[in-house]
Amino acid sequence: MHTIRLVRPADLDALFDLAGQSTFGLTTLTPDRERLAKRIEESECGQSPLLVWVEGAEQRVIGTAGLFTHVGDSAKGEPFYAFRLERSIHRSEALNVRTEVDTLHLAKIFDGPTELGTLFLHPQFRGGGKGRVLSLSRFMLIARDPERFDRQVIAEMRGVIDQDGRSPFWDAVGRPFFQVDFPIADTLSFRDKRFIAELMPMHPIYVPLLPEQAREVIGKVHTDTEPALRLLESEGFHEAQMVDIFDGGPCIRCDRKAIRTIVESSQVELVGLFNENQDAVMDTLVATADGPFRCIGCATRRSPDGIQMQPQDAESLGVSVGDSLIVSPLKGTAKAFWSGEPSNERKPS
Repeated sequence: MHTIRLVRPADLDALFDLAGQSTFGLTTLTPDRERLAKRIEESECGQSPLLVWVEGAEQRVIGTAGLFTHVGDSAKGEPFYAFRLERSIHRSEALNVRTEVDTLHLAKIFDGPTELGTLFLHPQFRGGGKGRVLSLSRFMLIARDPERFDRQVIAEMRGVIDQDGRSPFWDAVGRPFFQVDFPIADTLSFRDKRFIAELMPMHPIYVPLLPEQAREVIGKVHTDTEPALRLLESEGFHEAQMVDIFDGGPCIRCDRKAIRTIVESSQVELVGLFNENQDAVMDTLVATADGPFRCIGCATRRSPDGIQMQPQDAESLGVSVGDSLIVSPLKGTAKAFWSGEPSNERKPS
């Protein structure tokens, strides 16, 4: 039995244990009870929904995926920071030279877009499509209640960091001004961003003047992050011409109404159950349309009247025949999931 649901205060110890498995660069999931408790509190009040994958009768937390409904906070004067990447062209007729020069400009964003974050699955449970289900479950949450979220959705992808927590980009761009190692600065940024405004240079940074090691990693992702990047690209995300100010990782974006999982989602009725081999192909994301949010990936049978599920999957979701569900294909299709036309429309319950 397994399901993805919103985090609860009782999950704190399990989330703390899970955080102990994470590595450098995942600042929203570190083994710090106080910060994790605050993250759970923010999820409870709806500011930053945090989902957890729970497995088995003991409801072990094996993964987590989160959202920040809006980055930046104008009321608190706490912006979202990123480097905007710009390219300018220079010409000299006298020298017959044409050059393209990239520059980094510090951007401060208040009341900005929705951001994806905190995607992590315990190493022992990776494979078999679990990572895809966990990542896409966030879009099912948006599909269920789209007006809670901004029209634009972004994701900051983890940049190149070695196993010792060293970032070539930070060493060249940040360390000269902040005088601290990357892991310290990255962790502090999640608690209080004021030091960024106090110490980060406001003038453009010319990329050609940076060391080669730093230039090479701008807009590149950590090896472990490559599958997550490919998945989001398959959902319609593309480069936002911004990079993280600490590790130089890329920022990608997509219009909420263009995200594949949301576009192909539909609200349907659970019309029956079917028994099949436990190894039936997992082809559908299924989420509750009413009550507490829960989501799973499972095998389904579809018909014009609704959808059928296996009994154990219905039990995992806590639903019964006659209940309304939100469904979307786990992978993109040439046709819409239900009617033959992609739609965000919701049928009346």
